[in-house]
Amino acid sequence: MQVIREKISLRGIESLTEDELLTILLEDRALANEVLSECGSLANIANMPASRLRMVAGLGSKRAERIQCAIEVGRRIASASKAVEDVISSSDDVVRIMRPQLQELKHEECWAIYLTNSNRIIERSRISQGGVQATVVDHRLIVKRALELLSTRIIIVHNHPSGTATPSGADFDITKRIKEATSLFDIQLLDHIIISSTESYSFKSSGKL
Repeated sequence: MQVIREKISLRGIESLTEDELLTILLEDRALANEVLSECGSLANIANMPASRLRMVAGLGSKRAERIQCAIEVGRRIASASKAVEDVISSSDDVVRIMRPQLQELKHEECWAIYLTNSNRIIERSRISQGGVQATVVDHRLIVKRALELLSTRIIIVHNHPSGTATPSGADFDITKRIKEATSLFDIQLLDHIIISSTESYSFKSSGKL
C-alpha cells in the first residue's frame, strides 16, 4: 500500500494500474489481484451484477458495494460531462456517446437522450432494463420526463446483447408508439438507434422513422 501511495504522490493517481486502483479501494492487494484474476478487468467488474460480484474471491456485500459505488460515481460524472459538452449532429454521434455504456452489457437497456432545439443534450436517462432478449419500455415515462426537462427532441437508444443490431418486430412497435406519444406534445422523435457489440442500426438513416 505504501508503495502505491508513493506512486500517487510522485506521478498522480492516473498512473496507477487496474490492480493498484482496486488495491486502494479494497485496502488489500492480494484480494484485489484475486478479484481481477477472476473478472479479467475493471470493465468486466463494472458490468457484473451485485449478486455475483459479492461472491467473487469472497468479497462480501460491503466490499462489493464499495466497488459499485466507486463505479457509479465515475459513470455519473462521465454522464454529467457528456450532457454539458455533447451536441448531436448525426446517428454516429449517438453511437459514439452510447456505445461505451451499452456494448458489453449482457442484458438489454433502453435509454432516452433528451435534447434542446439545437440538439444539445439536456440529459441521458435509462428508462428500462430487461433480460437478454427484451426490455419493456413505457412511452408515457419518456414523454413525462421530456416535459419535465422542457425537451423538444428525443433520441431513443437500446442495445442488443445478441450481437446483431437488426430491429425486431417489437422494436418497430415501440418506435411507433413513442413517435405517436411524443407528437401529441410537439416533441420530435429524431431517431431510434440499436447498438450491438459490433454494429448499429438507425431507424432514421434506414428510412424507417
